[in-house]
Amino acid sequence: MPKKTIGLDQQLYDYLLSVSLREPEILQQLRQETANHPRGVMQISPEQGQFLALLIQLIGAKKTLEIGVFTGYSATVVALALPADGKIIACDISEEFTAIARRYWHLAGVSDKIDLRLAPALETLDQLLASGQTETFDFAFIDADKENYYQYYEQALKLVRPGGLIAIDNVLWSGQVADSQIQDDSTQAIRAFNTNLHQDKRVTLSLVPIADGLTIALKR
Repeated sequence: MPKKTIGLDQQLYDYLLSVSLREPEILQQLRQETANHPRGVMQISPEQGQFLALLIQLIGAKKTLEIGVFTGYSATVVALALPADGKIIACDISEEFTAIARRYWHLAGVSDKIDLRLAPALETLDQLLASGQTETFDFAFIDADKENYYQYYEQALKLVRPGGLIAIDNVLWSGQVADSQIQDDSTQAIRAFNTNLHQDKRVTLSLVPIADGLTIALKR
């Protein structure tokens, strides 16, 4: 048996989906529409979305935070997994991208669970802290501009309760983080973020090699 995580070729990936993915039709439709979007590569994978939904249910989350919405797949996944009284505060700056998200939230019947804040995310996070919402969130998902990842994480860590989770996407960055020849700003930002988080004793940590790499941080 292998002593490290195995790689997935297309045949094995298709098998994985065939025996594990339980994707509602509305999410299939959203994923297919987004795949044709000029920036469709930004969408999370379906198995990653299902994993987020499992995390939400495992911790009994009711109040969650999303930093980076795009066309809304991850927010829809989370909203469907939340109980009827669950809420998401979703942060993005694009009216164009989130218009697609709003349409699917309506079709999925979860619009009432999602509070979309169209503003720079750091401003929204500061407002949440200023309004007394420190340690009131159960879960946060970070999937936005990489240069601000550590700032998003620090603010999210203040907002999430002890025992809550922060999930951070793209931490393997298509493998570029391991290639020292690649030195663009986003790659360097993710490398620095990963290194800093590895040393952060405020959380219990696991980097899961699902999709483009997902770090799970449990706040102590």
